Amino acid sequence: MLALIQRPGARATMVNVWATWCAPCRAEFPAMLRAAKARRGRGLRLVLVSTDFPEQLAAVRKFLRDQGVRDTAYIETGEPMAFINALEPSWSGAIPATLVYDGHGRQVAFWEGAADSTRFSAAADRALSPNSSVKEASP
Repeated sequence: MLALIQRPGARATMVNVWATWCAPCRAEFPAMLRAAKARRGRGLRLVLVSTDFPEQLAAVRKFLRDQGVRDTAYIETGEPMAFINALEPSWSGAIPATLVYDGHGRQVAFWEGAADSTRFSAAADRALSPNSSVKEASP
């Protein structure tokens, strides 16, 4: 996942970990998509990672299609704690979880739980700014 975050071609990357069965994940999705779409032209890459089981791939695809998602999306496979620790060791594993990185792959924001458009927008703007080294603390 970290190689994807650091892949050239984006000035910032927002990673959102979610699942189709997670009500807060579904509730925040439209706000996250709006914030990402509004900043795509400035170089924001959105990476979506579903924690649904692989056999739920059809439901994941339908949800993404219904939401109009055109960004890169993945289903987390493998050992969950290895995935959690690779992304953010302080992450409890609760979803939704959002991580935002600047163009150098430095994490500038992380939070667990649903967010609104203001929080998504502020984190993306911070990652896209030339002075993106200030990291947001998770509440």
